[in-house]
Amino acid sequence: GSLMTTKLSQPQSTLAKSLTSTSTNAPYFKAFESTEIPPYVTNCPSNGLCSRLPPDCMTCNTNYSCIYGKTATFDCKVKPHVHCVDENNHEQENFTINMTCQFCWQLATSDYVCTNSTSCMTVSCPRQRYNATCTVRDHIHCLGNRVFPKMLYCNWTGGYKWSTALALSITLGGFGADRFYLGQWREGLGKLFSFGGLGIWTLIDVLLIGVGYVGPADGSLYI
Repeated sequence: GSLMTTKLSQPQSTLAKSLTSTSTNAPYFKAFESTEIPPYVTNCPSNGLCSRLPPDCMTCNTNYSCIYGKTATFDCKVKPHVHCVDENNHEQENFTINMTCQFCWQLATSDYVCTNSTSCMTVSCPRQRYNATCTVRDHIHCLGNRVFPKMLYCNWTGGYKWSTALALSITLGGFGADRFYLGQWREGLGKLFSFGGLGIWTLIDVLLIGVGYVGPADGSLYI
């Protein structure tokens, strides 16, 4: 009877040790997960002014009842793992920021960056637009989503210079050099074999290029 008791007690003690080790290791894994640094921390300057932090580094109480166009004060708090100071170089977590009461899509064009499109025509009537995705700059604070869609005019350039096109039109327009430069090969060949439309086509092109009506064949803007 004592022998059986000894044999049975060994597996039970082993099982008890395994349960104990598992229960003591659980807090260790939780502590490891809690010390992971969030991705946004890489964009948050350390020990800088709290009021100068990018919006992704803080959480603010948004006041949508503020008066549009007026300066409003918002109570903010830094996110975990973010360290910042006040004007007296004292570390703080709660602070206030002042910003203009307006939504992000109402900002000036210099306050956000948008994607560009090279598949639309800039020289067309009416002027073409394209769907762009705009992102507010890091140092700008606003209400609503910081990434928003917007319809913008086509404004890309292929590197063609207006001054070069005009100079070619005046000097070598009779041979179609201006049209060749702009990538319009058929019109250039037409001017070349017709001697600039006996001079009439040349004069018209000088006028059209001068006012910007005739542009690059790829639909881009002059530089």
